[in-house]
Amino acid sequence: MSGVTRELFVEGIALWAARLPGWPAACGVLRGETAAADSPLPRPAPTLLPPAERRRAPDTVAVALEVAASACAHAGRDPQSMASVFASTHGDLAVSDALCETLAKAPAMTSPTRFHNSVHNAAAGYWTIGTGCVKPYTALSAHTASFAEGLLESAVQAHSEQSAVLYIAYDIAARGPAATMQTSLGVLGTALVLSPQDSGRTRARLSWRVEESTAQATPPRPANAALVAGNAMAPCLTLFEALADETPRAVVQRLSPYLALQLQLRLRL
Repeated sequence: MSGVTRELFVEGIALWAARLPGWPAACGVLRGETAAADSPLPRPAPTLLPPAERRRAPDTVAVALEVAASACAHAGRDPQSMASVFASTHGDLAVSDALCETLAKAPAMTSPTRFHNSVHNAAAGYWTIGTGCVKPYTALSAHTASFAEGLLESAVQAHSEQSAVLYIAYDIAARGPAATMQTSLGVLGTALVLSPQDSGRTRARLSWRVEESTAQATPPRPANAALVAGNAMAPCLTLFEALADETPRAVVQRLSPYLALQLQLRLRL
């Protein structure tokens, strides 16, 4: 049984990975026109934060704020004007591992800063404080379906509120004992500004629906998949590959073993 097909309009796009440092660089790489960076680059340093906070911010916050700000700039949208959705499969496993190790070995040395950076909505909190945005935010996780569920949540919010939504999805490398159970490699962050209305900002039209289906998720091209292999948010790459290609394309994203998010992308309106 298929659901109702609705439309979203993509206004802003951002992507950051260790070998794809920003959407302009990533576009050529994802199309196969240019080469990715030879070696992993340092994490981004989001200028949204003061220098001291920028240095202390964990990788999750750094990459999430970088792509969120870049997507808003790409769309020409004021960050204060939009509700936001943050999706992360694991949150900050590196900070959580360090915190657990301290609690096990020297609990009196537990850092309050490390504790508040360990919560799943830390990046969303930094974003609202850094931008002064008082619009609502949502922070969610759905294991291997985190990107698709976050995109669906963003689509539903945009449709129900008839207002643009900023969607941010990110994951970093797992560390310590947790990495043996919840694996993730590298750093990957993506963001989209999604609107329910077509406008002069529109870069792509995205038709979407939820349907009962066991169809496999649409894979990216092997060379592109290798650039983010092992990262928990890697399922996002197919949609961004399609956006870079600038050609019509159908994309399937898994919501659960029995539900799929069916996407139809059209460019150059």
